[in-house]
Amino acid sequence: MLGTNMESFDQKSLERVLSQRALQMGNSFPCKICVVGFLCGVCLTSLFLAALTSFGAFELARTPSLSFSGGILKTDSTSGYAIIGSDCNSKQKEKERITFSQKSAIIEIDERVQRLYSVWSNSLSKSASEKGQSGISRLDGQNFPDAPHLENCRLRVEINRRLDSRAENESSPPWTIWKGMLDNFPLTTDEQQRYLGHQLTSESAYLPWITGSDEENYPLTRKVQHDIWFHQHPSNCRDPSIRFLVADWERLPGFGIGAQIAGMCGLLAIAIKEKRVLVTNYYNRADHDGCKGTSRSSWSCYFFPETSQECRERAFELMQSKEGWEKGIIRAKENYTSNEIWAGRIPRIWGSPWSYMQPTTEINGTLIAYHHKMDRRWWRAQAVRYLMRFQSEYTCNLMNTARHEAFGWEAAKMVLSNMNSDVEEDAVEKNRYDIEKFVWSNHKPWIPKPLLSMHVRMGDKACEMKVVGFQEYMHLAERIKRRFPHLNSIWLSTEMQEVIDKSKSYPHWRFYYTNVTRQEGNTLMATYEASLGRETSTNYPLVNFLMASEADFFIGALGSTWCFLIDGMRNTGGKVMSGYLSVNKDRYW
Repeated sequence: MLGTNMESFDQKSLERVLSQRALQMGNSFPCKICVVGFLCGVCLTSLFLAALTSFGAFELARTPSLSFSGGILKTDSTSGYAIIGSDCNSKQKEKERITFSQKSAIIEIDERVQRLYSVWSNSLSKSASEKGQSGISRLDGQNFPDAPHLENCRLRVEINRRLDSRAENESSPPWTIWKGMLDNFPLTTDEQQRYLGHQLTSESAYLPWITGSDEENYPLTRKVQHDIWFHQHPSNCRDPSIRFLVADWERLPGFGIGAQIAGMCGLLAIAIKEKRVLVTNYYNRADHDGCKGTSRSSWSCYFFPETSQECRERAFELMQSKEGWEKGIIRAKENYTSNEIWAGRIPRIWGSPWSYMQPTTEINGTLIAYHHKMDRRWWRAQAVRYLMRFQSEYTCNLMNTARHEAFGWEAAKMVLSNMNSDVEEDAVEKNRYDIEKFVWSNHKPWIPKPLLSMHVRMGDKACEMKVVGFQEYMHLAERIKRRFPHLNSIWLSTEMQEVIDKSKSYPHWRFYYTNVTRQEGNTLMATYEASLGRETSTNYPLVNFLMASEADFFIGALGSTWCFLIDGMRNTGGKVMSGYLSVNKDRYW
């Protein structure tokens, strides 16, 4: 108890001493000066902040605020926030209120994008007949804008099928300078006669699967494609003078898709030289459940058939005829040697257009003006362009799915950011216009532009060519970017997971790629493809191939057959002047 009283007494004594000391210091002249100065500073600061707050309130009040309606950004000049008064608590609450409003708007926008993206995802599994006639996707009684990156596959195939067949009572398909659905635009009788009179059915016809000017394609591309089509589509397949070459696609495990296509290019050359109609038969890569009905095990699962159905039926009839074999009316792949198929002379009926191909391939900073396989390079480009001239509905759907997974979110944001609050009514009205149906129908699906395609071939390819690291490909990409600084998107095609991992080291590039299991280490390609299954191992390379053919720029390895064929597809698709940058110079196929 005593100890407690003593402790209390000492504490009071200490407080008394400190109070007296503080009083003495406060009465000193220097301290008074400091106090007065401090108080003056507080007053001046308060006046300055009050004036600044009033000015800021005036400016904010007359500036339209940003508000969101249903996820669509718009301005409202009557709802500006004004910060009035000098109460710190009220200002802080208003600041938090504005910040929260902005965050809510961003979340609302994302939810709207997510909703539109989901609607488009659902539409991929629906047939074209389930969509509204206006072209607007309908779900739960509501209207949504069409996806710019998706294509109406059923309608596209119908149009292409018409363009791949002779018109009724006509000697050629309806190839004109008119594109897409515009060919079906209703005209008066006089206009119709004038239109028919100007149909281009000569050798200069505007083939619907060739884009770009003649200078943007390999020499004679339009004429060669015209001639190949007519060679493969005789007007009367039962004419006794018509002969056939029926060939299965290569199916040995060591043959990749590129090698299979290259082999068929050789067989098409033989057929043209011998004046035979080429008929492709069993295609092992189409022997899966994704290819339905008669398209199973057939090239027609992925692309339009190489000849008419009438010629196919006639060729298969002759295969059952002993006389047909004896007289040489029908022949098979087995009638020719591997050297004839893979290294035989190409058709010379068009002269030697490869001798004046534009030098647009660069290796180590130098353009390649000439090499000893230029004729084969030119021919395989023509052959692959013909074989892939039109996509099937199955392939079109594969491309839709790939574009949606890669670009769908961006497309949804783009569409919503460019639409007003009357999105539903405005969309329905616009799609009633003829220009939507007839003119704009021929536009290709949207992809980010410009786009660089890059095929990085590594793994077991080292036994055939010099394999270089991913950094070498990116070095070439940076070179292109220096010339075209607005380029920042890359479609990356590769079988190696390490390449995908390394792409994350280049944050200033936006990479797109198919979502598929990739290989680790130097596994044999045949083993890797077997692990994926036949359907997946066929579908995703073809998607990458077609994306590369549509990209603005391309980087690959000239020693790769796959890259070689991609380059050929681009050079017959209006991409010659885009050039081709190769990481090696191992061989020319």
